[in-house]
Amino acid sequence: MSISEQMTPPSDATGKFERGEYSIRDRVTADGSSGFKAEPGRYHLYVSLACPWAHRSIIVRKLLGLEEVISLSVVDPVRDERGWAFREGPGHGPDPVNGFQFLSEAYYRTRPDFTGRFTVPCLWDRVTGRLVSNNYPDLTIDMETQFTAFHRPAAPDLYPVELRPEIDALNNNIYHDVNNGVYKAGFATTQAPYEAAVTALFARLDELEERLATHRYLFGDQLTEADIRLFTTLARFDAVYVGHFKCNLRRLIDYPNLWGYARDLYQSYGIGETVNFDHIKRHYYMTHELINPTKIVPVGPLVDWSLPHHRA
Repeated sequence: MSISEQMTPPSDATGKFERGEYSIRDRVTADGSSGFKAEPGRYHLYVSLACPWAHRSIIVRKLLGLEEVISLSVVDPVRDERGWAFREGPGHGPDPVNGFQFLSEAYYRTRPDFTGRFTVPCLWDRVTGRLVSNNYPDLTIDMETQFTAFHRPAAPDLYPVELRPEIDALNNNIYHDVNNGVYKAGFATTQAPYEAAVTALFARLDELEERLATHRYLFGDQLTEADIRLFTTLARFDAVYVGHFKCNLRRLIDYPNLWGYARDLYQSYGIGETVNFDHIKRHYYMTHELINPTKIVPVGPLVDWSLPHHRA
């Protein structure tokens, strides 16, 4: 796949958005049985502050206190025909590990014949000199379950054993209808797939609104992996998805429980400080030229994430 093809959202013959596979899928294990042992200083996380999939890894790394265990660097939020780039700017900078200019170099270093998409987040291994994984769901799970020896004192258990089947089932529904649902709406190229995606998206948000009427978090009083996955979409909803992706039946602030829940998370330790609305807005509005050819970045919306949430 050429760099220019990377800029075009994939869709099928009917105009329906189809997310591609993430093909670098090795795992880090506590005992090293996978060939990649969890140990401090070995791994480096390449992320974008704009990308919701990468944002999950940033939050989990912070919540678990893994900042000194897994290093991190941030790409330029504006992705052009050359792909994600390491440039000096507000909130991002050069690649401190390999001196790469573009993220694609990490993929080609790993697989010279790589033909997939150059995505964030991705985890680099200093020992073998290659990427371990770009499969974003695995990265946070491995941080939560394989790096436990390095978690900070009193770190939350984001993937408790007894809740894993329920978390996985809810995550699956949220992924299809919400996390990826906004993309299925925004990148649809015909009316029917767009309407189907928007209908499913807001049906799921309505369901979550009802669930959160009696739960502080998605699983009662315990913050879990599921909350992190939902939050990164909610954080971008009014700023980007309502207008840019035409997900405009309702705004996040029109949902009393979801909006209070999102503010609760935003105001919690290690979460709000990872949100960068400048990167988020500049990335979406300046990268997706098929949707926004002028690359004009909206000034609004004016949303106060510091309002009391009354959910504690």
